[in-house]
Amino acid sequence: MRRSFSILAPCKWLKHSSACTNVYCSFTNPVPSKPNISPISRYLSYFAPQRRQQQSPDPDDPANLLKEDGVSLCSQMWLENFKEPDKTATNLASYLRKFELWVLAYQKVSCDELGAYVPRSSIQRSALENLLALRNSVLDDRFKWGARLDFYIKSPRDKTDYESLSKRKIKAILTTTQPTPFQDRIVQEVLLMILEPIYESRFSQKSFAFRPGRTAHTVLRVIRRNFAGYLWYVKGDLSVVLDGMKVGFVISSLMRDVRDKKVIDLIKSALVTPVVTTSRAEDGEKKKTTKRKYQKKRVLADDEPKPDPYWLETFFGFAPEEANKSPQWGHCGILSPLLVNVCLDELDRWMETKVRDFYKPSKSDVIWNNPEGEADQGNTSWPEFVPTSGPDKTRKMDYVRYGGHILIGVRGPRADAATLRKELIEFVDQKYMLRLDNENLPIEHITKGIMFLDHVLCRRVVYPTLRYTATGGKIISEKGVGTLLSVTASLKQCIKQFRKLNFIKGDRDPDPQPCFRMFHATQAHTNAQMNKFLTTVAEWYRFADNRKKIVNFCSYIIRGSLAKLYAAKYKLRSRAKVYKGSGRDLRRPLKEKKGLSPEYNNLLRMGLAESVDGLVYTRMSLVPETDYSPFPGNWRPEHEKFLMEYLTLDEPKTLEEQKRFIRENGLVSPQDYTSMLVWNYKRNAIPMDQVSILKDQPFLLGSSSNFNRDDGDDQKNKEEDEDSDDGLHIARIGYEHCFNSEQAAYYCNKLISFQHVCKSQRNQNRLRQVIVLFRKRRFLRRFAFFESSFASARCIHRSTHNRSSSLVIARYNALQSFV
Repeated sequence: MRRSFSILAPCKWLKHSSACTNVYCSFTNPVPSKPNISPISRYLSYFAPQRRQQQSPDPDDPANLLKEDGVSLCSQMWLENFKEPDKTATNLASYLRKFELWVLAYQKVSCDELGAYVPRSSIQRSALENLLALRNSVLDDRFKWGARLDFYIKSPRDKTDYESLSKRKIKAILTTTQPTPFQDRIVQEVLLMILEPIYESRFSQKSFAFRPGRTAHTVLRVIRRNFAGYLWYVKGDLSVVLDGMKVGFVISSLMRDVRDKKVIDLIKSALVTPVVTTSRAEDGEKKKTTKRKYQKKRVLADDEPKPDPYWLETFFGFAPEEANKSPQWGHCGILSPLLVNVCLDELDRWMETKVRDFYKPSKSDVIWNNPEGEADQGNTSWPEFVPTSGPDKTRKMDYVRYGGHILIGVRGPRADAATLRKELIEFVDQKYMLRLDNENLPIEHITKGIMFLDHVLCRRVVYPTLRYTATGGKIISEKGVGTLLSVTASLKQCIKQFRKLNFIKGDRDPDPQPCFRMFHATQAHTNAQMNKFLTTVAEWYRFADNRKKIVNFCSYIIRGSLAKLYAAKYKLRSRAKVYKGSGRDLRRPLKEKKGLSPEYNNLLRMGLAESVDGLVYTRMSLVPETDYSPFPGNWRPEHEKFLMEYLTLDEPKTLEEQKRFIRENGLVSPQDYTSMLVWNYKRNAIPMDQVSILKDQPFLLGSSSNFNRDDGDDQKNKEEDEDSDDGLHIARIGYEHCFNSEQAAYYCNKLISFQHVCKSQRNQNRLRQVIVLFRKRRFLRRFAFFESSFASARCIHRSTHNRSSSLVIARYNALQSFV
């Protein structure tokens, strides 16, 4: 025991020493041949520090290629293309080499696949290596679209071992329709990130489909804003273009703005590679007609995306005809909508030229006497009010396109609309090789109602009272005639959509039908699903004039369908009993066993029962009003506004204009105000003993007596005029660069008082040097040091009672430190 204590005793002070610790480490390391290790050695090895070996970075790690942020790289591409929208893109292969874009594309596709965001730090090294191999294959022209068995990178959800598949499964994979491969979607996403900013800066403002920031609501607001007063409308259906176009025409449309061989060849191969769409039934295999036994519901995995809920699937059935079709060209996938807009952009440009050429103003229609700046004219309370009186009318035309559907409004005789239709047919036939006739481009009058995006455009004639002051000051009131463009939701189309979804039956008197798909769901879950559907429908009809009426009708259909469902589920026989037990909004629970359990409110209070939300919009008064917010004529999406504003502020010319405007109006920018505060703080924070400076450095101005003598000599030599001129010159320079007129006057007075004490020849030389320094622009940015220097001068005056010498010393010291 004593021996062991003697060995353990030094451990208290030796364990902190590196040298001694090494000795103990070498002493306590056991011999490999001896299996038994003493407890003392174990104890000493516990105190021995373990050196951490610094791991050198692996040069083969793909994460070393991530030098920039993918989002900032995309932002830079948007800024460059919006800064020079007419510049032809030539070197796009350099963006294909950016590994940051590929990682960002992987994150976006994985988010769609998994239903959750995948941060960059959580991407495994194996996935980065596979992603790098995919990028290299695209750059080396080894990538093949539509691969079925050989992949560079697989989806995180795909756990299939393709090497161990049987021949039957391999044949089924190769001959049947399969979802788009994960690696194809990544390549499509990278191409979209590169090409979208190039073409978004060039696209016409008349196209609204398949573009960021533009929706069907935007089209309806543009129609309400710009199509007031048009009598004839031409509707065109070019949705055949969405099914596909010739590869040569698509490539030629792309090469108008993009001259990169790598990108063009990649898109061309995606269009040319055939897509396998055959099914087993076409190969002669018979489908099994026997009914399967009841199977339990499959439980989804944690990383498996959930299917669309019932309310969202139901709302997708409400999609209008113009927005119900999306293009799918070959293996382009999400790149197909962009290619559609690229091909149809020539039509948009041609129509914009026709709109400008067709415009013929008339003096009688004051609201349209200028093709630009219409927002400044006309009735401000009713922007769409257009006077119809007058023998000579203004001829005008407007045009919008949503996907493959176009709408043209013409103000003028029908012959003008017929001529335009003939020219449009010839242009489409020549450019797109599409045979259109008069049936595909009907001409309709506004009184019959124009259907577009499930909304009806019609005209309402109004008779407003016009009041004006005649000669002599007499107020005259007259009845005027005008038109208002009404955008209403189509009730007929709404009934048609509900019938397609099996919610109603009958034409004249639609009768709600029970939605048995929600039969096994609880009342709370069913009501919640239908509330989401009704809220989305109310948002869809946000800009319709009859929003209250159409949303109330949808609520009536949904409420009647749920009432019939609950009547069949709880065996209540009729809707009346359901409404009696659950209320008008179906809020109260229908299934209660009295006597066996407490009341529903007690269960709800204890958290043992699920709360049931009542249906929304059960009364017309609960439906929100129509959105009549004003819509600007030169509207642009928010992201384009930010881009244009950033580019405008980034120009040096704009910056100089803003600075000049600030100076002229006597304002101070936040940057200058902050700099002034910081400068004042720094100047006041410097400890300075002016008296010691006066004693230690008399060569600045000499003693006060010498100064007074010099002052008297200077008065005799009559040098006050020169000093006064110099001081005024300094004040004039300071006035040009000060923040406002008050500060300029203040500094002018200070400089004049300062020049009165500079009478000696030596001081005059120093003052002229100060003037030269003031003339240099780099020293004219801040004038806040005047305040601090005069404050210190006043402190010196209180201590030395020599005002003239203290002012001069403080001024020269401040200027000398400033220089």
